[in-house]
Amino acid sequence: MKNHSLNRKKLVGQLREKYPANHVTSLAFADCSLVVKTNSTELTDYLNHYFRPFLSHDIGKAMIEITAHEGQVPEFAAEFTIKKPDPGKTKIKEEFLNLDDGRIVRKRLTGMVFIFGGSDNVAIGPCLENPNQVINFVNNRFINWKLKQGYLLGHAAGVKWSDAGLALAGFSGMGKSTLALHLMSRGTGFVSNDRLLVKSNSHDIAMYGVAKLPRINPGTALNNDNLQGVIPADDRNRFADLPTHKLWDLEHKYDVFIDDAFGTGLFDLFAVMKGLVILNWQRNKEKTVIREVDLSTRPDLLPAFMKETGLFFLPEEKEHELDHSSANYLEMLSHCTVLEISGGVDFKIATDACMDFLVKN
Repeated sequence: MKNHSLNRKKLVGQLREKYPANHVTSLAFADCSLVVKTNSTELTDYLNHYFRPFLSHDIGKAMIEITAHEGQVPEFAAEFTIKKPDPGKTKIKEEFLNLDDGRIVRKRLTGMVFIFGGSDNVAIGPCLENPNQVINFVNNRFINWKLKQGYLLGHAAGVKWSDAGLALAGFSGMGKSTLALHLMSRGTGFVSNDRLLVKSNSHDIAMYGVAKLPRINPGTALNNDNLQGVIPADDRNRFADLPTHKLWDLEHKYDVFIDDAFGTGLFDLFAVMKGLVILNWQRNKEKTVIREVDLSTRPDLLPAFMKETGLFFLPEEKEHELDHSSANYLEMLSHCTVLEISGGVDFKIATDACMDFLVKN
């Protein structure tokens, strides 16, 4: 149901007048130019540091403009709709309000509000306390832009060898980010940590990543020499003697700056997708098994890659309506090789198999 009493353009205009956003970050996400304007030098410095592999000096008109305002969230004389938790989750995190010309999303835990529609993209609230939500909003605007071009959203990490891309999917907790970083240690480039946008044509599949840093647990960091600097020394000493199964279950998370860990120029958001690896293994003593599969005969594996668009995608015109059916994903993925890795967890075996595939393709 839409709220007809609130006007997006008027609301956005009032917020931008009250909290002028004069500090600018210019970005280039593959083929998309973005500009993020804020009213806070501290927030802009944070964005410049986080997005440093994608900073741009192009002062031309951006394809996407976003403003983020540290300020008081306006009161809305309207009832928001609660977004139901994702399958397997119980915590309610978001609520939304549909407008005639856009949507408002409010984060229940932090109070951050996001207003978008048309060319307007606004974040308002305690941004400095929640810069990760501003980061996610910027990335969601890029995802929204690609979805409107007909791309499908995949729940996967991505790496590349030369121009050949490999998507890494898996059910919850299977270790797709860990595998991606092991592949980085073997010389691959990094495309994405958790989301991919994919679209097939008559020849191949275009694969775009999202400018989100990997967030890893101590087990991932302590088992990869390139990631030793990610964990503070005190934490490293505290975790060093823990058994493996406890390391993987720790709730601590650390951002991995790709440039710091592996070198500059390796975080590239585009590749030609040659294959999809689906992790379907368990932490046990069974032998790791790697086999090529046909997803049309293994529909149980497809949900590991499929991803709902969520509240931040807003189809504003009929041609932007998406076909996120299983059949559409299956047709697209029929253009590439799909490997299932099952049995016991062994990242060395999986890394060797992925590298072998990439080098041959």
